[in-house]
Amino acid sequence: MNMVADGGLTRSEVLMLVARLTCVTAIGFFSMKWIMSQLDPTNSNKKRAKQKAREQLRKLTESGGQIQAFDLEQLTDYEVIIATHLVDPNDMKVSWNNIAGLEHVIQELKETVMLPIERKELFEDSQLMQAPKGILLHGPPGCGKTMIAKATAKETKTCFINLDVSILTDKWYGESQKLTAAVFSLAVKLQPCIIFIDEIDSFLRARNTQDHEATAMMKAQFMSLWDGLITDPSCTVIVMGATNRPQDLDRAILRRMPATFYISLPNEQQRLDVLKLILRNEPIADNVDIPMLAKQTEGFSGSDLQELCRNASIYRIRDYLHTHSSKATDDEEYHDAVRPITMEDLLKSFKNMRMSKLHTGLFGTAKPPELD
Repeated sequence: MNMVADGGLTRSEVLMLVARLTCVTAIGFFSMKWIMSQLDPTNSNKKRAKQKAREQLRKLTESGGQIQAFDLEQLTDYEVIIATHLVDPNDMKVSWNNIAGLEHVIQELKETVMLPIERKELFEDSQLMQAPKGILLHGPPGCGKTMIAKATAKETKTCFINLDVSILTDKWYGESQKLTAAVFSLAVKLQPCIIFIDEIDSFLRARNTQDHEATAMMKAQFMSLWDGLITDPSCTVIVMGATNRPQDLDRAILRRMPATFYISLPNEQQRLDVLKLILRNEPIADNVDIPMLAKQTEGFSGSDLQELCRNASIYRIRDYLHTHSSKATDDEEYHDAVRPITMEDLLKSFKNMRMSKLHTGLFGTAKPPELD
């Protein structure tokens, strides 16, 4: 029957009405979505981030590296957002040559991480000799944990996702879970790949009942997807974390990071190696006694030693400005006029840093180093 009783609509008219309502609803939905995107204050930043990510991926694709056959159209919008934190290993300035005093850690990383990635064919018949899917670097701040992570990616020529945890948090319900999933799906597409999380304890700290529902769900999903990597021996994706507070990490996270390396404060020999590396290409005077300085700087981290030498170098520039006019000179005259770094500069810098560390409690309960 094509007619509805008592002058009702025909079936074709009903279908037409339903089609019109569907069109109006769809137009209203997309219009509202467009209006919301225009009102979003971060909309322009998101567009720039997507453009940056595509340029970075295109650069990686054209460089002829590990992902030379990668199709940019394979990426979802969420993977593009994560790709903004992708670092080309060729752009990294840090290598093993820039790290001193940690040869034992470097050797272990070469054997447990680099070798299974570079010579994968040697370990195809063994489940035990696969690269670990989780690596934890822990120890006091300023001792080279982040440098080691970047150098590992540089030496193995793997893609490096320097994951900023704040990017996983979104105001819309469910978006954080999609971004978390995108981290792993992008890493699998780009493998071999390292997902690096600095200060991992701030993101994957021990769970408790006070955690927000969205945060708890994000942590659970992150660990679930991580388990997917662990159970797939053919997948070359490594989650690497760095922290100063390993005791705050969730025990389930520690279980997923079997390769754990403690990066301690450097001892006297390590400080000597670090100082030699820092001053290797710097103009220094004949009276500079690096072994004596290494002995006096007990309790100093690698970054502290770098800052000590930087301040000492500034003193010589300050003296030059005090003794010369402000008129510009060419580079050759400038370098001839500026004196080299002296032992007095280094000791002066050491005294200032020692007092600063003492007043801020960075020496803890240990006795601060004294000058001879």
